[in-house]
Amino acid sequence: MQVSFDFDSRPALLDRIQQQLIAQFGRIIRPANKRRDPVWTLVQGVIGARTKTAVSNATTDRLLADLGSWEAVAGQPLEALTDLLANQTFPDLSASRLKDCLTEIIRHYGAANLSHLMEMETEEAMAWLETLPGVARKISVGVMTNSTLKRKALVIDTHHRRVIQRIGLVPARADTTRAYDILMPVLPLDWKAADVDEHHLLVKRLGQIHCRPSRPDCATCPVRGDCQTGQDFGVRHRE
Repeated sequence: MQVSFDFDSRPALLDRIQQQLIAQFGRIIRPANKRRDPVWTLVQGVIGARTKTAVSNATTDRLLADLGSWEAVAGQPLEALTDLLANQTFPDLSASRLKDCLTEIIRHYGAANLSHLMEMETEEAMAWLETLPGVARKISVGVMTNSTLKRKALVIDTHHRRVIQRIGLVPARADTTRAYDILMPVLPLDWKAADVDEHHLLVKRLGQIHCRPSRPDCATCPVRGDCQTGQDFGVRHRE
C-alpha cells in the first residue's frame, strides 16, 4: 500500500502525529535549565558525532571547567585537545573540527562569542554557522533551537530522519538538509518554537523505542495508521 501526501495535507498530518505521540509518551518539554548559551551548544554539536548526548554534554562541561574559556580550548595543541576528547567516538576528528571552528569564530569576532546571531534572522544565522568548519545543518539548527536563542527550527537527527522517511514525508535517501528543507515549509502555522522543539523530541523518542534502525516495532507504533511503512506492515500481516 502506498501512502501519498500532498503539500496541503502535510500540516494536518504532522499535527495529528504530534497529538498521537503526546498521547503515547506524554509531553516532552525541554527545561529552561537545559538550554545553554549558543557557543556551548555549538561545541557540543561539533564534538558529538555518533556519541551519546549525555557523554558529549559532560565533555563540553568539562572542557570549559578545566580550561576556563573557549578561547583557551581553541588555543590547545591539537594532540592535547584530542586527549581531552578521548571519550568521544571520533576524538581526532572532533578535536580538529572544534579547534578550527572556534579559531574561525575568534578570527571574525576577536572572541569565542556568538552574540551576533541574536541580530540575525534564523535562516541567515544558520547559513553563517554552516560556513564554519565541521558545521552542517543538524548542528546549525541545534544552535538555533536548543540554545538560549530558542528559535523556530526543526532539529532532524538520525532517529528523526529515519521516522519521517519511513512515514513517507521525505524521500528515503534525503539527507538532513533536504529533509529540513522539505518539512519546515509544511509545519503547522500555529506551531511556536516550543512546539517544533517538542515535535523533534517526540519523534526522536518514537525512533528510539518503536522505529528502530533494524526490526522496527510497527505492530505497536502509535502512528502506524499514518505511516507508509506501518501500513505496508499491516497489509503483509493480513495476507
